[in-house]
Amino acid sequence: MVMELSGKVSLVSGSSRGIGRAIAIMLAEGGSDVVVNYMSNAAAAEDVVRQITKLGRRAIACQADVSKREACVEMVEKAQQELGPISILVNNAGITRDRSFLKLSPEQWREVIVTHLDGAFNLTGKLLPNMIEAKWGRVINITSIVGQIGNFGQTNYAVAKGGLMAFTKTLAREVALKGVTVNAVSPGFIETDMTAVVPADVLETVKQITPVGRLGKPEEVAAAVCFLASPRAAFITGTIINVNGGMYM
Repeated sequence: MVMELSGKVSLVSGSSRGIGRAIAIMLAEGGSDVVVNYMSNAAAAEDVVRQITKLGRRAIACQADVSKREACVEMVEKAQQELGPISILVNNAGITRDRSFLKLSPEQWREVIVTHLDGAFNLTGKLLPNMIEAKWGRVINITSIVGQIGNFGQTNYAVAKGGLMAFTKTLAREVALKGVTVNAVSPGFIETDMTAVVPADVLETVKQITPVGRLGKPEEVAAAVCFLASPRAAFITGTIINVNGGMYM
C-alpha cells in the first residue's frame, strides 16, 4: 500500500488510542494526511500526531464530541482549512456502557446510541457532499461482532453497531454512482484498553471459541480499513469485512 493514499486527507474519529490510533497511523503509512479526532485525551492524540509526522505526513489533533452536530462541523471546517479537503472518513468513535437490559438506564442507552449513530450521521453528513462533488470518497464504519451475534450486557452497544451496518449498506446504495464507496469493518475481540479490563478467565474462554485461538491486534483491523480506503477497493461497496479470527462466519 506504499503511498497509494498520497494526496488524500483522512479523518478518523476516536483515534487517540486503540483501533483508531492504529488506523490513523497506517493511513499515514499509506501516504494520507490525517485528522486525529479525540474526545478527552489530548496527550494521547498529540502522540498519534507525532507518530504520523515522523512518517513525513501532516496531521492535526482535533477535539470534538462527535455526537454533537455543531462540534463536528467546527472540527471539519478547521481541519480542512489546515489540511485540505477530507476524502476518507473512518467512523470509529465509540463507547460502552455495559449492563444487562433490565438494569440499563435511559442515559446509558442514549449515550451509546448517540456516540455511534449520531457520530456517524454528523461526520458523514458534513463530508459526503464534498466527496460527491469531487467524485471520489471513502466512508468506512467500524462496527463489531457484537452487532452480528449479540453479547450479554451489551444491548445498547449491539444495537448501535447493528445500526451502523444498516447505515453502511443503505448509504452505499445511495452514493454508488457518485464515486463514493461505503463499507464497514467488523472487529472481533481485539487487544485494546477495552479488553485489558476483561477478567483473564473470560479472555481465555474467548480465545478458546475463536478458531485462530487468540485475540486480534489493532493493526489487523487497520489493515482492512486501509485496503478499503485504497484505489484497489473501488469496486467494493456496501460490504462488511469481518476481522474476528473466525469467531463469526
